[in-house]
Formats: sequence, C-alpha cells, structure tokens
Amino acid sequence: MALVEIHDLHKSFGSNHVLRGIDFAVEEGEVVCVIGPSGSGKSTLLRCVNLLEVPEKGKVLVSGEDITDPDCHLDAARARIGMVFQQFNLFPHLSVLANCTVAQTTVLRRNASAAGEIARANLDRVGLNDKVNAYPMQLSGGQQQRVAIARALSMDPALMLFDEPTSALDPELVGDVLTVMRKLALDGMTMLVVTHEMAFAREVADRVVFMDGGVIVEQGPPAEVIGNPQQERTRTFLRRVLDPTHVEPT
Repeated sequence: MALVEIHDLHKSFGSNHVLRGIDFAVEEGEVVCVIGPSGSGKSTLLRCVNLLEVPEKGKVLVSGEDITDPDCHLDAARARIGMVFQQFNLFPHLSVLANCTVAQTTVLRRNASAAGEIARANLDRVGLNDKVNAYPMQLSGGQQQRVAIARALSMDPALMLFDEPTSALDPELVGDVLTVMRKLALDGMTMLVVTHEMAFAREVADRVVFMDGGVIVEQGPPAEVIGNPQQERTRTFLRRVLDPTHVEPT
C-alpha cells in the first residue's frame, strides 16, 4: 500500500481552478520531486496532503487513513507528517532547542527530558548541535531552515513534505540544506519535495512529477522526465530552467 494516495483531487481559489483532478501516490521510502512553473498547483498539492488547504473534491489517504474524512482526527494525522516551508516559521522568542521540543511536549505529550534528547539528536543530524541555545535571529537563513527540518524530524514523521525549502535562501546557503535532504533520502525517509533545484531532483529523486495548469503532465524517473521528456510542455519548461539565457528563434 502506498504511504500517500491522492484520488481525483480538486482545489479552487475563487474562480481559479488550481488542482484539476490529481491522481497520485507516493510509496513508502520514495523520494518524489514535483517541478513546474509558478502557479501550476505544486504548493497547493503539497498543502492538501496535510489539509492545510481543504480540497473541494477528492480524497487524500496517508498510511491508509482518509484525512479528508470529516471524522478523521486531523491533529493525530498531521503529527505523522513533517512539513518544511519556504519561510522558516520558527518561533523567534524561543531558542533552537525549544523550537524543536515545543511540539513534542504539547502534541506528542513527551516529557521535557525525552523531547530534549530527541531534539538534540536531530539537531546533530542537520549539523547544528552547537546552536541549541541560539535564537533564530542569530542564525543564517540556511541554519534556520535546517532547524526547521530538525523540528519536523523530532516529531518522528512517516512522511516529510518540502515546499521549495531553498527558495528564500542566498545561493551560498542552498547547498547546506540540500545536503541534509540528501542524507534524509539515503536514510530512507519518504519525501515529497516541491523544488526548482533540478540538479537535486536529478540526483536524489526516485520519481519526478511535472505539473502545469493544475494537472500532472508527465512523471517518471529523473533520467526520463528531466533527461528525455516526452511532452512538449515539459521540454519548454526545462529549456527555460536549465538554459535561462536561451532565446527561442522567431
């Protein structure tokens, strides 16, 4: 059984029909990168997976549980899903360690000692074990994003969602975050990643999904979708992303 199953998913914002009948699944241990132009529905798809956006139609199943069912215990379901946003969304008044323990103690009801131990282990995992007493404003953007990853990991998620996690970073800081994500993939973490980092998608993803206009245009192994796309829309997008100075002949 797939860890994530999406059936006939539709989502609109007013008259803008953003998702138009998405059918999609993510297997346990699989790394799926979702690529596509701005406005194609990538982030909305991701946010529907943990019901940050509520679809008008369709189902989202995580570990076999329909989280779109009104009777679903949504907080319990979300506790199994870690999410890392474009912005870091850390609590500025809390230390790095406290940022990584507060959800553990309030949602999972872990005691402070156990939560601290788990948080420190995950901060070490992202290379920030020396920053436990720092505050977000004392960290670089890349360090803050790695704290956000450690915070999500501290909830022991079955699934990690990444919504363009490097888009707000200076170019020099992108590599540190992508390195952490590569390590998670090697550790077998199930990951659904919305990204514009084509090199990361080519190297790390088991599958690449290209979206445009609220539908999945093409999907498959990176070597096929990025290396040898079958759809003209995919080819056009990749030409612009991989060769931004290219000018189409008139």
